[in-house]
Amino acid sequence: MRKLKIKTGDTVRVIAGDHKGQEGKVQKVLIDKNKAIVEGVNTISKHEKPSAANPQGGIVKKEAPINISNLSLIDKNGETTRVGYREEDGKKVRFSKKSNEVI
Repeated sequence: MRKLKIKTGDTVRVIAGDHKGQEGKVQKVLIDKNKAIVEGVNTISKHEKPSAANPQGGIVKKEAPINISNLSLIDKNGETTRVGYREEDGKKVRFSKKSNEVI
């Protein structure tokens, strides 16, 4: 199993690709595919057949996964940063390498 430095609930900025510069909150991390679904970023239009849950059917807008390598974590100051790990009070914590603050 791979260790990813971005977790669900983090605020991230897209640093490469068609959606470069957009920001959003991570809704889900797909560890096996090395991708994440970010709120409001990489939206696609998907055609859905009518079903019991959605009797109307039609075109639905939803977020598609984006590669983790194209995302950068945003710290409290609103800057992109890399993530490091250290031990504080016997617990492993993530910290911002730019501001050296615990995330």
